Amino acid sequence: MERAEDAGVYKLTDDLAIIQTLDFFTPIVDDPYSFGQVAAANALSDVYAMGGRPLTAMNIACFPIKTMDISVLNDILAGGLDKVHEAGAIVVGGHTVEDDELKYGLSVSGVIHPQKVALNTGAKVGDRLILTKPLGTGIISTAVKGGVASASAEDRIVKSMATLNQKASELMQEAGIHAATDITGFGLLGHASEMMEGSDVGMIIHSAAVPLFSEAREYAEMGMIPGGLHRNREFRSGMVAIEKAVPEYLADILFDPQTSGGLFIAVAPEKAEPLLEKMHQAGIDESALVGEVIAAPKGKIIVD
Repeated sequence: MERAEDAGVYKLTDDLAIIQTLDFFTPIVDDPYSFGQVAAANALSDVYAMGGRPLTAMNIACFPIKTMDISVLNDILAGGLDKVHEAGAIVVGGHTVEDDELKYGLSVSGVIHPQKVALNTGAKVGDRLILTKPLGTGIISTAVKGGVASASAEDRIVKSMATLNQKASELMQEAGIHAATDITGFGLLGHASEMMEGSDVGMIIHSAAVPLFSEAREYAEMGMIPGGLHRNREFRSGMVAIEKAVPEYLADILFDPQTSGGLFIAVAPEKAEPLLEKMHQAGIDESALVGEVIAAPKGKIIVD
């Protein structure tokens, strides 16, 4: 692999490769156990984005022991452990350091057949694009920090962020896909840009088809915009053309940095509807067809 991918892959034998990744961050929810669940799901997601199966995980924690009760750390680790077990993997150790700012995450190792690795490149003209989770977690998290988000909005994003991408990954591997990634800090259009960068195809995103948390519109229009959103938009401005008919709040949501977001999958047109139907049957209710891969403009994304 000569490009940035969601995780590192190392071929061990003709039929076995290991996947390695890590991620950790500061709390985005108040409840320690929920934070552990979200952080673990987020770290595991990179293995799922590559089409793999996680086997082991190691805790990474930075904790202010002088100013915070140790029970907080215990609850965070419990949340992470339960989520790793849900994924069918085990926690084999970890490392904790004293820090003024709380942080938590995992390093994760998984396995995959070398010929079945899902890369973020390889999308073909005519492919349909599937997104498996709604957008807006960054905007709603900012509203939570600002004290304006409703309890129901917070509950919805926590549930989504703590949901593993395991089943979506398994289904996309069964179907056979051309490219995949998971939507995290760069937002949908940022990660879509990574898929298109330097390629000989383009992409069109139908903004009205993109699943999003209903509260995200209200909070975006109130100005509850995370700093990362502006950076994402500025960085990819040369690759993304947003048509004038697309509302500003919706353009913001498409660049919104996500935590533990869904998978973004490029799949042959004849496989798209059957795959989406299987996802809905499996309880991935908000997965949706959101666009397609086009011949031109090459390496660019049009949002209509």
